[in-house]
Amino acid sequence: MSIANGSGSIDWDDARIFLAVARHGSLRAAGRALGLSQPTVGRRLAAFEQTFGGPTLFDRLPDGLRLNAAGEALVAAAERLENAALGLERRRVAGSPRLSGTVRVSVGEWAEGLLARHSGRANGDGLPPGITLELVESPQTANLARRDADLALRHGIPEAGNLVVTKVGAIAGALYRRRADNIAGPARGEPWITYTEEQAHYVSARWLDQQIRSCGGRVVLRASNLTMRSEAIRAGVGIGLLPCYTGDGDPLLERVTDPVPELTADYWVIVHRDLRRAACVRAVIDWIRGIFDRHRDALAGVSARSTAPADPDEWGRDRRGGDGKPRRLQP
Repeated sequence: MSIANGSGSIDWDDARIFLAVARHGSLRAAGRALGLSQPTVGRRLAAFEQTFGGPTLFDRLPDGLRLNAAGEALVAAAERLENAALGLERRRVAGSPRLSGTVRVSVGEWAEGLLARHSGRANGDGLPPGITLELVESPQTANLARRDADLALRHGIPEAGNLVVTKVGAIAGALYRRRADNIAGPARGEPWITYTEEQAHYVSARWLDQQIRSCGGRVVLRASNLTMRSEAIRAGVGIGLLPCYTGDGDPLLERVTDPVPELTADYWVIVHRDLRRAACVRAVIDWIRGIFDRHRDALAGVSARSTAPADPDEWGRDRRGGDGKPRRLQP
């Protein structure tokens, strides 16, 4: 939409481009966030700046674009415009009775694998045929107010926002290795697979490092996502942590420990209040709840025989926080 002011016009949709560049610091990063090409972002940003007298809203630096004083003065007004437009869009979606279209879900890596494997219509797990599921994996929950996603399945609860949060179940994890010999637990000097150094702050990564040190293990692979870690364990590269729904169902793998209590994570569906009754969103929420209900035992890791050592202090020990609550696994 454009509104003439006598010396040009403002395309209000370009305010979205302006905000994306301001938030991400470059045309390329803004384009990735918006699903647009870098030249398109550059062209539309230039048009937006031109309505204010020229390219005067950002300082062009060697490492990107940085808002200057003139640009900073526009941010609050542009964000109010964005919030109003997004509010109208949420209400439009919420008012549609159609069970068709794409529903975008923000997930961590354990939840991503769970939803992906049940997205077909086998065993009554499938979505209505008109809905396309889009899974977006990220360590952080998407900004639901800005429609970065329509809903989220996460193991943490946001501290703020106009959101509706519903617990759907839990996912447990345990240590696995490729099925081969009859070793009851991790052997001293055995190779291990763990997270990257950048992920060392994850609760699960810290737990793994503690176990590796305690049994004299050696790290042979650090990998940043579940798929790489899982493939390495299946190939016999080393021992590693997997969600029980993955490890217990794989005939190539054997469980080394019981499900680790402090790494069992409660999962919550999070949706913006405006979208909670949208037909498509409601259908996906009900589908997620059904997966957790029908596969509760497999997700909890109670469907496989334990191979943990008899000494409860050696493996699966409940190392809780000072408040007595289990620490949560990073996504």
